[in-house]
This record gives sequence, structure tokens and C-alpha cells, in this order.
Amino acid sequence: MISKELLEILACPVCKNDIVYNEEKQTLICTFCHKQYPIREGIPVMLEEEAIIEEKPKP
Repeated sequence: MISKELLEILACPVCKNDIVYNEEKQTLICTFCHKQYPIREGIPVMLEEEAIIEEKPKP
């Protein structure tokens, strides 16, 4: 679980925009560039090289 206070101060290290917490996937997701940063053992890994971008399924 990520605290609300921590979410308020964290930003995407790539584009500096807001992030949201996805509890199901245990990731932090940028609201602008959609990079997903993993959370390992309760610690956000906010490194660009660790980020993934989930591709949208094709119709």
C-alpha cells in the first residue's frame, strides 16, 4: 500500500507529470506518458529503465 502523502509528492521521472497507484498490478502509472513503474517490497522503483508501457489491444 502506498500512502496518499507519498503519491502527492511523486512524479514521473521522465515527463514530470502526476502518477496514479494501481493496487492490483502494484504499479505507479504516469497520467501523461503512461509509463508504469513497479513497486517491489513496498518501494516504488521510479527508474526510467524499469518502466514499461502497456500496449493497448488491437481491435
